[in-house]
Amino acid sequence: MIWKPNVTVAAVVEKDGQYLLVEEQTSSGLLFNQPAGHLEPGESIIHGAIRETLEETGYTFVPRSVLGIYHWHSPAEDTTFIRFAFSGAVSDHDPGRNLDLGIVRADWFGIDEIRSMTYCHRSPLVMKCIEDHLTGKGCPLDILTHLA
Repeated sequence: MIWKPNVTVAAVVEKDGQYLLVEEQTSSGLLFNQPAGHLEPGESIIHGAIRETLEETGYTFVPRSVLGIYHWHSPAEDTTFIRFAFSGAVSDHDPGRNLDLGIVRADWFGIDEIRSMTYCHRSPLVMKCIEDHLTGKGCPLDILTHLA
């Protein structure tokens, strides 16, 4: 048997001191996460982050840098995740767009509020990505290559 981690993408978006998060229904109840999800077959990593953000928030995500690549094992699911996180901005918003199944809402939260609700983050990656963003971490997008 070959071990294969789950590849996910995430968007870290800050505007006026607030971060865009989604509240989603999970098997563990209502939890908060960045707009994030699994990479789809044939999809570039950057496009996956743009797609997931639109599907979960109704916002068009404009990636500016690779925030980081994160490796995390979920003991509850006995699953390993490799997360490609991007920092960037959002442009257009479609407030009438139907969001992905399980998404209760997408909203903006201040850093103190996000820190106070770590007990209901989907994973420790939520806070780690925000903390990395606050320290200015990031690499150019061109470190990623997609060969179709």
